[in-house]
Formats: sequence, structure tokens, C-alpha cells
Amino acid sequence: MLDAFPAAPRPATLAHPPTVLGRAHARRLREIYRSAGWPCQDPLEIELLAAGLLQRVAGPSGHETLRVTDTGVACLADTLVRNRAALSAHEALVERVACEMARAGRITWRALSLRAQLPPLAEGGAARWCLVRPDVFSIRNTSVEAYVEPVVHEIKVRRSDLLGDLRRPEKRGAYLDLGGECWYVLGCDTRGRPIAAADEIPPECGVMQLEGQRLVVARAAPRRARQQLPFGVWVALAKATPVAGLRDDEQGLLDDADSSQQEKEPS
Repeated sequence: MLDAFPAAPRPATLAHPPTVLGRAHARRLREIYRSAGWPCQDPLEIELLAAGLLQRVAGPSGHETLRVTDTGVACLADTLVRNRAALSAHEALVERVACEMARAGRITWRALSLRAQLPPLAEGGAARWCLVRPDVFSIRNTSVEAYVEPVVHEIKVRRSDLLGDLRRPEKRGAYLDLGGECWYVLGCDTRGRPIAAADEIPPECGVMQLEGQRLVVARAAPRRARQQLPFGVWVALAKATPVAGLRDDEQGLLDDADSSQQEKEPS
């Protein structure tokens, strides 16, 4: 999804301040750039035209189309650069959390699509279902179904993304339905500060924060009884590839280190 970008400079003849352009404007600008440029004639289009990011082009038949200006292309390029940087930071933190879970001996998956149950809208109503994709999902490495202890980790590196997620209680409820624990893992802003405080996260979820190069538990997640996973979840886990744990070559290095230590010790 495209981020918001700063408004383009407006002509000096306009007395009122420039319109603040957001994600919807960026999305529309991208759509127009990739299409034939047929106008919608709605408020978004008016604001993009007034900002100088679009211009009207009259065709031979008199019909008008829209063209992204050079300023608009520059704004799109800046947006893509910032989106890639944010995505890279998110993927790096997802990878780190997944590896930590694997090192802890848990079977771990990334971006797994799972079917979760939502509470009915009214008492006695039918159950509802939805598809969710937790960033990291893990279970204990056990052959006893009652001991799997599923855990969901949701990674956030941008405050706007976190606040949007917190406004979706149904998504959070789906995560809680899947896991005995649900954690929010928070990255840092450009000044190296966590993007949110622990008390901003609902109490039913745990909070981990990235402080420098360390992941710190800011608040432990309440443990909920989860006796077994639904059959559909087991099928999804069986079809997906988990994160690799300790590799054979790493195990070999550990064995070599143990052997060297034993040789140094006096008999």
C-alpha cells in the first residue's frame, strides 16, 4: 500500500494552504499512472489536480483524460522508496522473530494463511469465519496435541500501521482464537524509539519492543487455554514449509567446538 506523501508546492497566487495528501491520494495517482487516465471527477481528483500532480489533457474528440505530471511522478518515486524501506524493515524483524522462535525449539511459520473463528454478531447467532495471515505463527515441538501452545506474533514497524491494526478488534480476536498467546512486536522510529508504549496495546496481548539490537519483553502475554487446534489449521500447517531450525552444518560446528573443548581438558 502506498504511503502518504508531502503535497506538491502550489502556485503563489493561491492564498489558502495546500491540501494534505494521504494514502488515498497516492493510491489514486498510482492507478491513473497505470491506466488510460479516464477522469472520475471526484474530490480526490480535484485535490490532485490542484496540487499539480495531475493535469487534464484534451483529446482530438474533445474528451479529457488525465496525465500524471513530472511532479506527480517524483512523488510516486519518493513513495516507492519509502515503502520499500519500510517493507525491508518489517521483513527483517519478521525474520528475526521467526528465527528466535525456531532457536527456542518451536516449529515456526511466516505469513501463513489460516482460517479463524470470530464470535457471532448476536447472542445465539451463527459463528463467523475469516482468513488471517499472522506474521509469525509457532507451536511447540511435541507429539501431544494438548501441549502445542500456539503463539501468534504480529510485527509492526510503523506507528500508522499499528494504530490502524488496533482499530480492528475482529482481526485481533481472530489471532487470539488461533493462539494461546498473541504478541505485538514493535519496531523503532527514525530516532530509534519504539513506535508505541506497552500500555497502548490491548491488555489481552503481549508486547515486545526492539531496543537497539535486542528484543525486550515490555509486557508478557496472558496465557489462554488452547487445548487443540482446528483441523483446518493442521491442514494449513501440513501444506506449508516451516522456518528452518538449527541446520546440520551449524550442529556440526557445535560438535567440533565440544570436541575441541574436550581435547583441551586434562584427562
